[in-house]
Amino acid sequence: MSFTAADVKALRDQTGAGMMDCKKALQENDGDMEAAIDWLRAKGIAKADKKAGRTAAEGLIGIAAAANSAVVVEVNCETDFAARNEAFQDIVRNVAQTALGTDGSVDAVANAAYPGGEKNVKDTIAEAVGSIGENMTVRRSAKLSEENGVVANYVHNAVADNLGKLGVLVALKTSGDKEKAAAFARQVAMHVAAVNPVALTPDDIPADVAEREKSIFIEQARESGKPDNIIEKMVEGRMRKFYQESALIKQAFVMNPDVTVEQALKDAGLGDDAQITGFVRFLVGEGIEKEADDFAAEVAAAAGK
Repeated sequence: MSFTAADVKALRDQTGAGMMDCKKALQENDGDMEAAIDWLRAKGIAKADKKAGRTAAEGLIGIAAAANSAVVVEVNCETDFAARNEAFQDIVRNVAQTALGTDGSVDAVANAAYPGGEKNVKDTIAEAVGSIGENMTVRRSAKLSEENGVVANYVHNAVADNLGKLGVLVALKTSGDKEKAAAFARQVAMHVAAVNPVALTPDDIPADVAEREKSIFIEQARESGKPDNIIEKMVEGRMRKFYQESALIKQAFVMNPDVTVEQALKDAGLGDDAQITGFVRFLVGEGIEKEADDFAAEVAAAAGK
């Protein structure tokens, strides 16, 4: 029995399996749609669509690095049980390595060829959903490059090399010693992991974020009952403190709280041109609303029930 491209698409719509898997299923079953569905189910591939609606708020952060660039990715699953699965960890590791050869955007990573196979990342993950038994997704990806310096990385509480729940990249431009620069940039990455800056500099803080804080400070100051000119000075002082606490270069350096990150960079002996040019901080699941599950429900979910 022959089949068409429309048949392949119809099978994919019904099962959620990748296009190449659907084509192979039809080939193996002489174009018989029902037999092809059974074939995919037997392979564990057709489970993917049934799990795609589940909230994936657990997972791992993966990092991969090259000479002057590095990427950080967040790959999510439903439970921490799956995140500890070696097969899942291999996927995160391979996704990060794949991302290193792209511009770092999620779309570019999803459509890039997965290592060692004919499928792209998106289809490989769809297939893995069936075997691992949980919804999975590449949620975020970012890349930093610094041709005139270094890009350092840090993974907090790593579960394996370059895999953990929190990952940071820091790019540092300098004409100074690259080994010293990498060591200092890693310290800054550890600082970013601990303090979670809003932006690199005060000017980089989004206007809407600053305005929201200012409106709160104004209301708080008004409750004091003081005159408007005093309130204005109170708000100005609180906003200065907000910028100092929120912008990376103005924060007290965790390695030496007596100086700011900006001053620590000047003191690092990396040259007058040394400059932190960017940072990225990914924490697994941040911003995802997750339904509260009891332990029994989490075990059941991990068992694929």
